[in-house]
Amino acid sequence: MYAPERQQEILRLAREAGRVDVLSLADRFQVTAETVRRDLKALDRAGLVRRVHGGAIPAGRLDFEPDLTEREATAADEKDRIAAAALAELPDSGSVVLDAGSTVARLAAEIPLDIALTVVTHALPVAARLADHTGIDLHLVGGRVRHRTRAAVDAWALRAYAEIRADVLFLATNGFTAQGGLTTPDLAEAAVKRAAMAAARRVVLLADSAKAGQEHFACFGSFTDVDLLITDAGLDPADKAAIEAAGTEVVLV
Repeated sequence: MYAPERQQEILRLAREAGRVDVLSLADRFQVTAETVRRDLKALDRAGLVRRVHGGAIPAGRLDFEPDLTEREATAADEKDRIAAAALAELPDSGSVVLDAGSTVARLAAEIPLDIALTVVTHALPVAARLADHTGIDLHLVGGRVRHRTRAAVDAWALRAYAEIRADVLFLATNGFTAQGGLTTPDLAEAAVKRAAMAAARRVVLLADSAKAGQEHFACFGSFTDVDLLITDAGLDPADKAAIEAAGTEVVLV
């Protein structure tokens, strides 16, 4: 296969899957990883893909934000394992902030009925799962609700988080890298996530490994701000080592 043919096929795969990685492409086309990197560089120069750590995404996808239904269906098994592991981080009779995110929503659904907690959230799906939970003192943060994420944003939400100090924040992200930190497509969502991080004594990030290497428009924190990352075993060992070097504990499930 000639390079232009291979590059056309790489572009097709990227558009279909939303992402391609160097090692998988090298195995698929039986070429070296360096050859694939040259292909991705050529596609990047042509404006057809954007290179990210370990691979590439189609041009225009850096700010792509899937809706709730798509996020719920993506990496479902991994998210279930992450949520189950996160239960161990719930404080006894303490206070937690639950961020807007599909994995955090899974954690909310798994919280035992006999637990006593104060929960603060700006995420409507999370609040809906906990509204009938008699052991939980639930506080819903207000603001403008973004339709795509069903999360409250803007000044009301920021003021609410400035007034509290919770034991633990369970944080979500659209993408993360050891160097670039935590990112999301929307600036308003990023601002609320940043405020929630400042409102908690401990930050636990719940993110499946598919989000590693993805970078979006708005950065809201670095791994120096995160105490613990719970992710799945698909995380690249080099990424794990780099994140741990920043001082974040990493648990693979």
